[in-house]
Amino acid sequence: MSGPRSLRRDLALGLGAGVVALWLLAMAGAWAVLRDEVNEVYDAVLGQAADRILRLPGESMTAPAPEVTPRRGEDMSYILRRPDGAILMRSAGADATVFGETPRTGFRESADYRVFGRRAPGDNVLEVADPLAERREATREAMVSLLVPALALAPLIFFGVAWFVAARLRPVGLLAKQVARRDSADLRPISAPGLQLELIPIQDAVNRLMRRLADAMEVERTFSANAAHELRTPIAAALARTQRLIAQAPEGAPRQGARAIEAELKRMARLSEKLLDLARAEAAGVAAGSGQDLRPILSMVAEDFGAAAGLRVTLPPVPVVASIDPDAFAILARNLIENAILHGTPPIEVALEPDSTLRVTNGGRPLTADKLALLTRRFERLGSRRGGSGLGLAIVEALVRNAGANLEFRSPAPGRDGGLAVIVALRNAEPEVP
Repeated sequence: MSGPRSLRRDLALGLGAGVVALWLLAMAGAWAVLRDEVNEVYDAVLGQAADRILRLPGESMTAPAPEVTPRRGEDMSYILRRPDGAILMRSAGADATVFGETPRTGFRESADYRVFGRRAPGDNVLEVADPLAERREATREAMVSLLVPALALAPLIFFGVAWFVAARLRPVGLLAKQVARRDSADLRPISAPGLQLELIPIQDAVNRLMRRLADAMEVERTFSANAAHELRTPIAAALARTQRLIAQAPEGAPRQGARAIEAELKRMARLSEKLLDLARAEAAGVAAGSGQDLRPILSMVAEDFGAAAGLRVTLPPVPVVASIDPDAFAILARNLIENAILHGTPPIEVALEPDSTLRVTNGGRPLTADKLALLTRRFERLGSRRGGSGLGLAIVEALVRNAGANLEFRSPAPGRDGGLAVIVALRNAEPEVP
């Protein structure tokens, strides 16, 4: 199946071909007009030639005379005859068959010649003949002189049409690029400068759609945040009662059942916290920079996981100031480390570089490109049976996007046979002035 057709190419070829076709029609009309004009000029020359011949002395018009040889380059011939056809005078090379047996006045064509007859003194008839081939040659040379420059300009016509079409369609390309750059985090109205009147409804329709999407996503975020917030209190109360039940229940099945309930309630509590983090991360401007050193924040987050996590934290000797809110960076780092511990294997390396790049690397089996593309999808666990909400990397992606940073996944991790490396390239910022 062939791909979609190019509107720019179709317009350029169509307009170019139309211009050339109209130009050819104009040339055909010009050829017809030129042919008529050339015939009129040559007919006038025939009449003038007849007038000059008739001004010869009178005796030349009535007495037989020898043939007159025309000058070099002259193809015109003439003959002077009595009404009975007797020849009184003629030019050299004059063919009697061209003039016919009976002399006639006026214009006519005979044997590929144009013949003009005029009454002479003594009721004689002077006839002058000119070959039609000379007229055709003159018309052809005139048309060639017009066609050759025009044909040379034909490629410029197509180039000019293509340039004009591209220039007129440039706002459409700008509109398409603006739409392509937008995602769920940027649903602001688009505006393509220079958009033609016929294309403005498309821009308005896209803006209406984006406004509806923004409203729908805001409703979704608000619902998730409110639901998670409202669930925190009953979950905490149920967890407290369950822990009290565990303490009071005898050993055996009742206590084991209570511990299973406790584990599920803790999982629900973690999920509600992740939903709140996701709602905050997706809010516009939540990750705006503050100009603080990120090293102590990363150290504090890493200490929360304890020595059992087997983390290797590497910090630079100089302050690292990036354009991200400290709380947002703490949430980002915590989710990256949790994901590495939960779904990877030791050693787990956490490195903060002087250029504001955060790297979190874990071991494990390498991931394919298809699986790497799914990592930031909500509730995506890639078939893992380990715990987790499936929201950690989605929160990281939202924070990175709002901070204007870059998120990259590499598997296998650089320098390893497997594992996953998550690289967050933050934007540098000026440190705060006390």
